[in-house]
Amino acid sequence: MVTDLSLLRLLQLVSPGLPIGMYSYSQGLERAVDDGWVSTPDTAREWIGGVLQTSMTRVDVPVLLRLCSAWQNQDHAEVTHWSKTLTACRETSELRAEDRQTGQALAKLLIKLDMPEAEAWQRQSEATLATVFSLAAVRWGIDPRHAAMGYVWGWLENQVLCAVKLVPLGQVAGQQLLQALAAQIPEQVDAAVLLDDEDIGGSAFGLALASSRHEMQYSRLFRS
Repeated sequence: MVTDLSLLRLLQLVSPGLPIGMYSYSQGLERAVDDGWVSTPDTAREWIGGVLQTSMTRVDVPVLLRLCSAWQNQDHAEVTHWSKTLTACRETSELRAEDRQTGQALAKLLIKLDMPEAEAWQRQSEATLATVFSLAAVRWGIDPRHAAMGYVWGWLENQVLCAVKLVPLGQVAGQQLLQALAAQIPEQVDAAVLLDDEDIGGSAFGLALASSRHEMQYSRLFRS
């Protein structure tokens, strides 16, 4: 059930103003632009949409939903298991570092927002953004499906902002891209809900390649 307060808490969690440093990461998009793979609104849509359909739908979202269930059941062993699973699915050191650093940053923030449970994850090497995001979602009474849609929306908005800076795209083109890809989120989340444990996993080869090449990029704006 959606309440006014839970909706507002979800908006707080996915706000680009949340001080966890998401703006510092492009998830390989910077290298893809530098290599000429992404250079137009259409190629930006193909790139971001491809990552949405593979990595987000087949890895992040189903793991996030299982983390929500584990937090709801106070099953800390399951929380740790799925956190490790998500980390294992990150194919480069940059992507693993991004997940760990944003997760730890969100934990630090939640401590200041009167959520002492987050303290254990502030310096936890197994922390991921989804781990701590799901904790906040459960404690703030956010429906898991809505939490998943919000999580993907936050990722998508950041990717589009990166594309606006890097391709570059105009502000209107960026909003058109955001509108087009956001329309896919409910369907992708529903597909993720249906995945069994053994079906979780998916590799976006271009993302892994771009991220690994970004680690050696001479001049860059983003940390990944």
